[in-house]
Amino acid sequence: MADGRTARVAVTDRADGDLAVGGDPAVLAERRRALVDLPWTWLRQVHGDRVVVVGAPGAGAGEEADAAVTAVTGAVLAVHTADCGPIGLVADGGAVAVAHAGWKGLAEGVVERSADALRAVADGPVRAVVGTHIGVECYEFGSEELSGLVARLGPEVEGRTASGTPALDLGAGLRVVLARAGVDEVLEVGGCTACGSGRWSHRARGDRGRQAVLAGVEAA
Repeated sequence: MADGRTARVAVTDRADGDLAVGGDPAVLAERRRALVDLPWTWLRQVHGDRVVVVGAPGAGAGEEADAAVTAVTGAVLAVHTADCGPIGLVADGGAVAVAHAGWKGLAEGVVERSADALRAVADGPVRAVVGTHIGVECYEFGSEELSGLVARLGPEVEGRTASGTPALDLGAGLRVVLARAGVDEVLEVGGCTACGSGRWSHRARGDRGRQAVLAGVEAA
């Protein structure tokens, strides 16, 4: 960044421990400190489109929302998933955002609203990191909901599972909305939470554990 600060996005997995926000507070605090020893803004995610603007480190922690944005040095933003799409966004002008996007988030426009909120606090190109999420091969999906997403996002989000049943291609959906949001560069971590290893999956195994995508701006 031009002012010498550094924006960072990190993606956790099982090896970093369960970060589900309903866990034991003392255990969670220890795990968070081990990852980034700064105040975290974590969210009670509701599959909506609300974006929390964080004006101080730790502000907004526990709010009901599915995205957060900040230009404040020392603030850590986090979203937690076990199949949905976790996204970290970075604006070169000096801000970051995170978004939790499952199929409802895609329909609600949470990714586009997150990018808009990021541009409201910082200029410059926007880049994205997409964490591991469920893959099309494992994401069997109801025809009515799938038709609605195809109408909103295009035919590329319609796929087939490994067994040939109708599926949602969440990765394709995320790429569509990131492009619509004008994101300049996208890095995808890859893998599948359901059939891959090292990640939590609620859909495949009923896991209660959660991994996270974190974003923050560090002082030079």
